Amino acid sequence: MLINHHRKFTPLNMLSVSIVGLALCVGVFLHLPHKITPILLEPAVHNLIGVRIGKNFSPGVNVFITLLLTLMQAFFLNRIVNSFNFLGKPNFLVALMYMTLVSLFTPFLVLSPPVICNFIAIWMLWKLFDLYKQHEVKSLMFDLGMIVALGSLIYFPFIIMLALLWVSLIIFRAFNWREWITPLLGFITIYFLLGVIYYWIGRIDEFYAIFKPLSYSFPTEFTLNIYDYIVVVPIIVVLLYFLVVLKEHFFKSVVHLRKAFQLLFFMVVLTLGSFYMNEHITVNHFLLCAPPVSIYLAYYFTHAQTKWVYESLYAIIILTIVYFQFF
Repeated sequence: MLINHHRKFTPLNMLSVSIVGLALCVGVFLHLPHKITPILLEPAVHNLIGVRIGKNFSPGVNVFITLLLTLMQAFFLNRIVNSFNFLGKPNFLVALMYMTLVSLFTPFLVLSPPVICNFIAIWMLWKLFDLYKQHEVKSLMFDLGMIVALGSLIYFPFIIMLALLWVSLIIFRAFNWREWITPLLGFITIYFLLGVIYYWIGRIDEFYAIFKPLSYSFPTEFTLNIYDYIVVVPIIVVLLYFLVVLKEHFFKSVVHLRKAFQLLFFMVVLTLGSFYMNEHITVNHFLLCAPPVSIYLAYYFTHAQTKWVYESLYAIIILTIVYFQFF
């Protein structure tokens, strides 16, 4: 079965993860729209360069490139989790869970800013997980502040990850005001340079407009298609099982793992809370939850004991995704 197979750390599993990812895209390949026009950069950058990346991609090429990018992200995240030994033993479950989550909704399977930003989010997690071991972190936090700024130029709601940097300092470090200031300095550096460019070309009003999403009112309603709710139900069930398993192992785990799981929780909360920064709210935003949630799911499937339960749960997830892609 798929879960038992991916509990092993073998090169063959890289191929099987790729096959699962491709299989979960089949429904989209068979029902491609006539045209997909991806917008991969925020106006802050797009207005400067005047080039729409991916404009000439056919729908098939668009979906195929998205598949390749998500596979790269899956293996990158899997390598990070294994290197920090979060699951107790190396395996490919994180990669499998990531490819599953990025296939939940059809909009996830086409190029979008959150797809690109997930590279940055995973890169940030790598650096943040290493925060616990570092003696001096001011330069690291400055770099992370710059990384968040670059991510927000691709997808503005990514700016919320600046708060995640401060949360990580609370979780991993004793209070040091210099460490709290440096992420903000790194963030401001990028936007200061961008503001200078806009000023030189006489378009400073457009620079101020970049921050307009911060003034959006928080919506009281968020409408999803009923099928979107249904496809998420098996994921929620597995997360409940994850909480049961985590409760059993939490205090037996090393301190670093406990703190890392807390960091992932706040990453999910901040991502969910920042969806209002989109002028037009779409489900694509929640793709940013894929890295932390995939680690949670992989933790459950690594430590679950009853084979028929965890294999059945994953089979239901796969069947639900495939069913709603075709119907």
